[in-house]
This record gives sequence, C-alpha cells and structure tokens, in this order.
Amino acid sequence: MAFKFEKLIVWQKAVMLSADVHELTLTFPKAELFILTSQIKRAADSVSLNIAEGSTGQSNAEFNRFVGYALRSDIEVVGCLHLAQKRDLITDDNFQKLYQQCEEILVILNSLRNKLQS
Repeated sequence: MAFKFEKLIVWQKAVMLSADVHELTLTFPKAELFILTSQIKRAADSVSLNIAEGSTGQSNAEFNRFVGYALRSDIEVVGCLHLAQKRDLITDDNFQKLYQQCEEILVILNSLRNKLQS
C-alpha cells in the first residue's frame, strides 16, 4: 500500500460502507434517483474520501478537520437510512447492518479525533 490512508482500518470500513450503500441503492425506485439515492451515496462516499484527503495534510490539525467532515458524513448516512426506512425502501435487516457499520466508523473516527487533538 502506497498511501498512508490505505492502512487505516477506519478508511477500509468506510470503503465497505460505501460499497454496501451503493449496492443497496440499486433497489431504490427511480423516483428517488436524484433525491435520497444521490444523497446517501454521496454521503457514504464522502466518509472514505475525506479520510483519504485529510491524511495527506501537513498537520494533525488539518487531518483532524477532515476527520470531522468524515464524521459528519457518516452521521448523514444514518439520517438517510432513517428516511429510507420510513419510506419503506429498505428492510429492517439492511437498516441494522448499515446502521451498525456507521456506528463502528463513528467510534473509530471519534477515537482518531481525540488522538489527533492530544
């Protein structure tokens, strides 16, 4: 692995979340294409992309800023999951699986933020 972020477990988990969200949205109706489908996919992608971008920064403070963006995007995915569930677009099992992935990522991102701030 040539890039620092590729070694980060949180980045690897975020990439998996993005792939799982993409797969899930393939079942969403066309009416949601430019609404919830687009929003949840962009949010899920942003988690790993912000981790990657921030890891190349010049300082811990800069990396911490991007970790914060990733954290917000992770929470945005959770918000989208709730909307998808309320609109009967996902099963309870799919909701729980992705929700749990988001929780794991959140815990790791918070840990990383604390480490970067100390």
